Amino acid sequence: MHTRLDLGRVKSEPAREMLRFGQILMIIALLAINGAHWVTLQTVAWTAMFTQNLRSGSLEQAMTKTFDGRHPCCLCKQIAAGKKSESKSEFSFSLKKLEFASEKIVITLTPPTQFSFLSHPDTQTSGLIPEPAVPPPRPLLG
Repeated sequence: MHTRLDLGRVKSEPAREMLRFGQILMIIALLAINGAHWVTLQTVAWTAMFTQNLRSGSLEQAMTKTFDGRHPCCLCKQIAAGKKSESKSEFSFSLKKLEFASEKIVITLTPPTQFSFLSHPDTQTSGLIPEPAVPPPRPLLG
């Protein structure tokens, strides 16, 4: 029995839901890795600042005061601090020069003192290699 894994044509409803759930989780994970949560929080902060500034002034004044960077709200300050603390690496990576042992390893190959060819076939390994098959007969008129 062969099972085919074809995610594009999933027929059962629970399998479709699991596939969709996995895709959504993957998208959320990718966005979190790339810092989309800071962008989302900053957008919320700017929207709140813009609406607050629009209550006390004109549209042009509200836009200028929101996006000039000189009037950050408390949420903007917290976002900046969070970005700064996140950018500091938890792990310190230091590039070091590779260090090798200064000892020289000397390998010496010495031939055996006695050597002789086997005059009779080795009975322990003779059955491991099969004999070649007999070649097929050749046609007489070739």
